Amino acid sequence: MITLRDKDNGQLIGSVTEAEFQVLVDALEEESDEDTDYYIEAGTIDMLEDDGAPESLVKLLRDALGTRDGVEIAWSRA
Repeated sequence: MITLRDKDNGQLIGSVTEAEFQVLVDALEEESDEDTDYYIEAGTIDMLEDDGAPESLVKLLRDALGTRDGVEIAWSRA
């Protein structure tokens, strides 16, 4: 499992499966091989949903975003 946290405050967002995480890896840009975070905004989530991302992942990201313009999500392997 992969654990997702709000990078700003360390709050646990939730866990995703390897398959769900692979959706993020395939769709989002990483700045380097050591990069362990993604910046997520509403448009990013919409794109993932349009591309067939699992509903559970889309919901998790929407809940993490809430009413903010964007959220930086840090990931780690459990």
